[in-house]
Amino acid sequence: MTRPAARSGSRASADRLARLLNLVPYLLARPGIEIAEAAGDLGVTERQLREDLELLWVCGLPGYGPGDLIDMAFDGDRVTITYDAGIDRPLRLTPDEALALVVALRMLAETPGVANREAVERALAKIEDAGDLVGAPVAVRLPGDTPRVEALRAAVEGGKALRITYYTAARDETTERVIDPLRMLMVGGRAYVEAWCRRAEAVRLFRADRIDAIIELDEPATVPPQAVPHDLTEGVFRPSADLPLITLRIGRSERWITEYYPCERVEAGDGDQWLVSLRVTDLGWARRFVLGLGPEVTVVAPVELAEQVRATAAAALNAYAVPPPTNVPRPAEVAPARAPSGDPAVAGRTQ
Repeated sequence: MTRPAARSGSRASADRLARLLNLVPYLLARPGIEIAEAAGDLGVTERQLREDLELLWVCGLPGYGPGDLIDMAFDGDRVTITYDAGIDRPLRLTPDEALALVVALRMLAETPGVANREAVERALAKIEDAGDLVGAPVAVRLPGDTPRVEALRAAVEGGKALRITYYTAARDETTERVIDPLRMLMVGGRAYVEAWCRRAEAVRLFRADRIDAIIELDEPATVPPQAVPHDLTEGVFRPSADLPLITLRIGRSERWITEYYPCERVEAGDGDQWLVSLRVTDLGWARRFVLGLGPEVTVVAPVELAEQVRATAAAALNAYAVPPPTNVPRPAEVAPARAPSGDPAVAGRTQ
């Protein structure tokens, strides 16, 4: 989320750029116009217009010498453009440039959380109508572009409360919640809905692909004043000192962990081994995470996590402690090729 001060400054710069690009053709069509009249037409103060004209003095073509910069003449309170540096020429796009712009705008229009989608759609229509791109076979699909995302986006735009069934990976549980959507957004290629969760009584992020069911309620979304959107400039997960810290000893094949997860410390160990420390949401998630890794990962700390991993692994091994029966008849049409007695592949298929 962009900070308000930065957002307002960026918006002011964009407005001024648009005004400057429009100013030169406007003045070329009205040589000798009074500054007061021009300011009224452009919707700015005389002081702002004079500051814009002063900025135009140093704008122009590469080289930026006396013959390259925009030039103008003043006669009292009247102004005339004497050299426009080519800004009077209308923008001409090549077919490749126009197509690239259409693809970019369509992707922007499909991105969850984009404000003022109507402006993007209008710009897209103008570009397509101005060239030979009307009905062009261009389709843009984002990674999270699904019917579920469309339903969430419609609810956000319609200001409706939602009842969702949500899978929480950190706790490996599915819950039902009523949420009041705040916004849609795309982070790391995944679509999220940020909403006030009435169950947690706090603002929460819900990944669209982990929402199993959506019911749009007849009541409007009611967001309390204390609901503040998260700052996601550094990603969805932001490790903090109050979260559990785990340390793993990893081999070469598991070094990808240091690139995929934010690590607090990475140290070289014996041989090809590394010691990696990272924050996790809870030890339950860490236990499932470690169990899903290869044999080159060992829990160093905390002891509680190592014991949980050991107990779960032992329980899984106990499930295979008794060999399956070998004399169960099978239909001939589906009987697999006979393997030698004791082949672990057979036990794996029949367990």
